[in-house]
Amino acid sequence: MSFRVYIDGQEGTTGLQLQEKLAGHGGVELLRISEKKRKNTEERKKFMNAADVVFLCLPDAAAREAIRLVENPHTRIIDASTAHRIADGWVYGFPELSKAHREKVRHAKRIANPGCHATGFIAAAYPLLAMGIAAADYPFTAYSLTGYSGGGKGMIAEYEAEDRPKAYDSPRQYGLSQMHKHLPEIQKVVGLEEAPIFMPIVGDYYSGMATCLPLHGRLLNKKISKTDLTQLLQEYYEGHPLISVEEKEDGFLAANENSNTNKLRLYIAGNHARMTLISVFDNLGKGASGAAVQNMNLVLGLPETQGLL
Repeated sequence: MSFRVYIDGQEGTTGLQLQEKLAGHGGVELLRISEKKRKNTEERKKFMNAADVVFLCLPDAAAREAIRLVENPHTRIIDASTAHRIADGWVYGFPELSKAHREKVRHAKRIANPGCHATGFIAAAYPLLAMGIAAADYPFTAYSLTGYSGGGKGMIAEYEAEDRPKAYDSPRQYGLSQMHKHLPEIQKVVGLEEAPIFMPIVGDYYSGMATCLPLHGRLLNKKISKTDLTQLLQEYYEGHPLISVEEKEDGFLAANENSNTNKLRLYIAGNHARMTLISVFDNLGKGASGAAVQNMNLVLGLPETQGLL
């Protein structure tokens, strides 16, 4: 049986990545709207209601409008925007976090795909609270490096322009107001009393992300060594083929080492007094389209990693 899938917003960065992944998926039929009619509301509505799964790859306001077009009760929606990540009635699409998360995704009609920076933070922090290693009032901070493709077509064009500003040669920090759009989902999903101090940084490379969470051993609920924490996290993510955990010694760590994959590698570096948890993944893969296909597979009852490995 082949399931029908439609991408609303097929020309954006995530939409294009989804088309590429679905082309080699083997279990779905991609419904393609005419280029001339892709912004025609009635034509979009027809495609949405004919699909088993609709991906929304749209700006937030457009995503909120798009869901009103879906009248077919059997159509499942996976929203890649920020619009519904903390909204009532929507399931957060990070199935590795727990058995409960996975079951909710399997039976969901409305799934909010996680944000890229949020994916890296939550992959590291959620297990710490779930295992009682850190408390909900732990003063988390994080810095997160991303390739410029995370900014979409506009930022890609800016970085690849011949006459780009000299500042683009250097890593650039943003979200300086501590009001980054991923903070609400991070706080809610992890269960933090306060949002973390969060420092996103865009670099002069296409894709790849390294989200870094420093930990003070003295502020954790229990004393724990780097090796013990590595083992606990390995056990936590055991059986999840897209997430792996390993201890990291001194040396360099490249933010783009998992580019062009759908995997996330969680490193534990430092020592028992001061550790850093580092999530390394592709902002376009596990941080966007890869996670969306994973969620689609689950709701359709297909092998979770089909089209991803």
